[in-house]
Formats: sequence, C-alpha cells, structure tokens
Amino acid sequence: MAAASLNAWAVTAPGLEPLAARELQAIGLAPEGIEAGGVRFSTDLAGVMRANLHLRTATRVVVRLASFRASAFYELERKARRVAWEGFLPPGAALRFRVTSRKSRLYHEDGIAERLVEAAGGGVADAGLVQEFVVRIFRDEVTISADSSGALLHQRGYRLATAKAPLRETLAAAMLLGAGWDGTVPLVDPMCGSGTIPIEAALLARRIAPGRHRRFAFENWPSFDRAAWAALLAEADQQTLPHAPVAIEGSDRDAGAIEAATANAERAGVSADIGFRRVALSAIEPPPGPGWIITNPPYGHRVGEAKPLRDLFARFGQVVRTRCPGWRAALLSANRMLEGQTGLPWEEVFQTTNGGIRVRLVVTPGIPAKPSGQ
Repeated sequence: MAAASLNAWAVTAPGLEPLAARELQAIGLAPEGIEAGGVRFSTDLAGVMRANLHLRTATRVVVRLASFRASAFYELERKARRVAWEGFLPPGAALRFRVTSRKSRLYHEDGIAERLVEAAGGGVADAGLVQEFVVRIFRDEVTISADSSGALLHQRGYRLATAKAPLRETLAAAMLLGAGWDGTVPLVDPMCGSGTIPIEAALLARRIAPGRHRRFAFENWPSFDRAAWAALLAEADQQTLPHAPVAIEGSDRDAGAIEAATANAERAGVSADIGFRRVALSAIEPPPGPGWIITNPPYGHRVGEAKPLRDLFARFGQVVRTRCPGWRAALLSANRMLEGQTGLPWEEVFQTTNGGIRVRLVVTPGIPAKPSGQ
C-alpha cells in the first residue's frame, strides 16, 4: 500500500491555507486545490509521513477513505461497511469518530458515530491505542477520512510551560512565514510570553523539522513502513543546521514568562539559539540589523483594557521607530484602532482566529526613524 496513491488533506486554521500550500510545494508535495480549511494533495504513505514531519502551519493531515451519499442510518451503515478500514486501523485499536453534520437528514452525531463503529468492526475508544476518523456530512454527502497525525500538529512536544494566553505553535509559524521572515536576518519579539515565536523562529532558521521529536498516528497503521520513516528522519537531520545563522531574541517584562520561555526553548533544543531577557518594552536593545520585530501583543477584549492597551501600542510604535529604524514589523492584531496607535503603516497578510478571537497578521514595509525632538 505504501506506493498507492492516497487522497490527502492538510487541515489548517482558516486563513492559513495558502501558507500550507506553499509549504507542501517546498517539500515536494504538489497541492491540488485550496479550499476553506485546508489543502488537497495526492501522494503515497511516504508523502503523508513527510507532510506530518515538515508542515509548520497545518493542524493535522488526514487521508480520505471514502465519499458517498446517505440520508438514512441503514444506508450509512451499509455503505460504510465497504470502506477499506483495515489499512488504517491498528490491530486491537479502538475507533474514535469526530463527526460534523450540516444541512443533512443525518444530524445526530453520536448516533452516526455509533453506526460507523459497528460498520468498521471496531471497539469503543475508552483506553489504550485509538485511531481517529474524521467524518463530515454536508447535504447528505458523507466524507470519511483517517487521521494520520494523532495529537494536533501544533503539539511539537516542547511547550509544557505557558504564560498567559499562549499562542499556538502553528500560528506562530504562520506569522513568521506570512511576514516573509526566512531566518536570514535578526528577529526580535519584545512581548514574547512563553517564547513560542522565538522558538518557532529558531526551528525555522535551523531547518529543524517541527515534527522531529513526536509520534504520529500513522506509526500504528498496518501499512507503516518503519524503514521509510527512518530514512525521512535521517534526511531531516541532515538538513538541520548546527545553530541559528542570525540573532533571535525574545523579551518580556514578566519574570514568569521568561522562565517559561527559557524552559520551552531548552526542551525544543534551541536554547542556545535564542537570547531571552526580562525587560520592559521601552528598554529593548535589538541586535545589529535591519531585521524583523514580530510579536503577538494583548488584544484587549476585556472591559477597561482599551486605554492601557492604547498606551502600550503607542509606546510600541515609539520604541521601534527610535530603536529599530529600517527594520520591518509584524503584529497579530485583533483591533484596527490599536494598530493605529502605533503610528506605523500596516498592510494585512491574512485573517484567522486565535483562541476564538478574529485576528489578522499585519506587517509594515519599513519602520521610519522617529523624528528628532519627539
């Protein structure tokens, strides 16, 4: 089966699909179509493994097993029995079905999952080895996919310590790639929290595969090729640089955040590549540039937060104009008014969500010097 063509899907957060498509192209997997929530591509099992290992912005990678129409439970169960479950179901594994149904006569999602468990001949997912299948029903069209990732791909394995409102690793990587930072110029995050942006930057700069130190669901499939996987890991290791070629720095005024960031970087194996400092925004000292300021500031959705955040964004603009003229900047922003407080010109790169909040990545083409006397 390893050489068979599989219909695969790189699932992404909304707005990140074009970035994932470019990533697929870069690792030799041609995207066939971008749709809301992901990117389609055809490959073999080795390609599915490669996508899981290297994609920085995808949420998970699934393999489409079947698509058919069903408007009644008996029809669903009858057609589901024809699905080739055995190629993706580890011996002794329980099945878990993640079902969504819209505008369909089959709308009871728990009942749908129960019928599919019976059709596939699996057990109840209560303990031990579990294989998840993703089922989407829209206007009575049923699509069944096998999850090849297991834990979501943002779970790289290094972030055990978090500060307030942690940023997902996949979104941090999307900020870097969306801004166009490629690891060839310095990077500073002056509000780094638990360090996710600098850590993802170090992984990117050193060309470390984001999935190098975690397990995947496909490793339990009957078709899993251990030798092919070992070859992919060896190839990834050969591409890794011994250290980041540029300065990467993160700072925060909160001591707990810096402590968490330092611990996370240590687990990620990039602590030597990042300089973390506990320092206020107004006291940052960027390395020789020009480079990039990329950060995820507070959003201010609670009552009473608007004024202090206006001051924070205004101070951000003043500091980068004073200390980083000629650099470029990128923000993950949820408030255009606050963006305006910086006094910098912003251009939108993408829109997505973070923790249920609509946000957009904005970049400035260049930070002008602060006029003298201001």
